[in-house]
Amino acid sequence: MKPGKSTVTVHADRHVHPDRSVARAIHQSAAFSAEDAETFAQRAVEPRGTDFYTRFGNPNHAQAAVVVAELEGTEAAMVTASGMAALTTAVLALVSAGDHVIGQQSTYGGTASVLLNLTPRLGVTTTLVDQRDPDAYANALTPKTRLILVESPSNPLLQITDLRAVAGLARARGVITLADNTFATPLNQRPAEFGIDLVMHSATKYLNGHTDVSAGALAGPAELLDRVWDTGLLTGATLGPIDAWLLLRGIRTLPLRMPRHNDNGLALAAALDEHPAVHRVHYPGLDSHPQHKLAADQMSGFGGVLSVEFTGGYDMADAFLGHLRYARRSASLGGVESLAVHPASMWRGMLNDQQLTDAVPPGLVRLAAGTEDTDDLVADALTAADQASTPPAL
Repeated sequence: MKPGKSTVTVHADRHVHPDRSVARAIHQSAAFSAEDAETFAQRAVEPRGTDFYTRFGNPNHAQAAVVVAELEGTEAAMVTASGMAALTTAVLALVSAGDHVIGQQSTYGGTASVLLNLTPRLGVTTTLVDQRDPDAYANALTPKTRLILVESPSNPLLQITDLRAVAGLARARGVITLADNTFATPLNQRPAEFGIDLVMHSATKYLNGHTDVSAGALAGPAELLDRVWDTGLLTGATLGPIDAWLLLRGIRTLPLRMPRHNDNGLALAAALDEHPAVHRVHYPGLDSHPQHKLAADQMSGFGGVLSVEFTGGYDMADAFLGHLRYARRSASLGGVESLAVHPASMWRGMLNDQQLTDAVPPGLVRLAAGTEDTDDLVADALTAADQASTPPAL
């Protein structure tokens, strides 16, 4: 019988660099010795190794990676110093000057910056499409398309990509697909099951779950990951052993945390959707979400992130953030604590003014529900919305 996800998170790495300790040891070493010249030479070229040089791989890397691969249902995985390190290393490994990449109009600001600002400097062209329309991907394909980047649900508008349709289109043309699964996590969605080639995470978020690590992860076929790893040796996007250990420790409780994130996200979305100060709530778990049916087909849960557009624009959004008691104003998400942020302010360092205007409405707040008691979070959010929409006393 195949083990469940909770069992996988606890036991999938037991065969990787085993010892007698119950809690994994931290291998805080930059280099490892070899018994002889032949072993040394073999380890020097072994992709994603464990005991040659930590830039090449480390036991703590391998332990975290094997659990990620098992959760995502892929052949292999690798970890990096951040989610952006995972993304940029993969892009650099998979495309070259003269190639074409397709991305999404609704996507994380860092991803948009890579596609709009970095890859053109390398001679790579990019087309951003409306992810809600599968035909848009087909229309954007050219003979030079080598990579399609998708993100579902998207950050911060929570739009949904038809993963099966995009993967099928790409496979027919020999184009590699890479899906950012950070918001969903493998507990709610496994893109590889729909035919996606590579799955990416900002492991800083839900995988770690405690806001104390910066890390990234890629999961997929070993052959593709070996290409990415080879480029990673040059970029040096190496995750430290202690951070890899903390990442693994966080993943152990992912199946315990995500149901609460899912419950809190849905409860907040439903409550704020009824508030008169709210113009629109973006959350795929709501029946009113235009892509709810597709989301329900692809996802077993809808995550803890929602975005809220306020009727009063930037000023009301900022006031709402200021009145929240539990959710702190912070750029991250996926931890046990609730966080909230104004994306139009956060992404100013990643995108130019026009790109920013195209990406997010000025009155949008991204709210990441933590694992606090649901009633407390809902009451706090509604109170903050009341206060934000109440004119100041004269």
